[in-house]
Amino acid sequence: MNGSAPPKWYFRVSYLGFSIGCAIAWGVIWILLAVLASPATVHRVGYVFAGWVIGWATATIARLVYPAPRSTLFTGSRGR
Repeated sequence: MNGSAPPKWYFRVSYLGFSIGCAIAWGVIWILLAVLASPATVHRVGYVFAGWVIGWATATIARLVYPAPRSTLFTGSRGR
């Protein structure tokens, strides 16, 4: 791979993509739990899921209220 361009992402890396991926993953987890787990295990995972939803919701609110900066130290550009 000497001198070649970096691989192209087929999916855009964004918070929306992250959220969709998490929804799919949780859907698979809930399907597996419904088929394979006991009611007590489903109940316990429900608490984990509720905690995850609270964290996701607060992160979403934070991203809306406090947007990312226009420039970073890593790019070397300044927002003038």
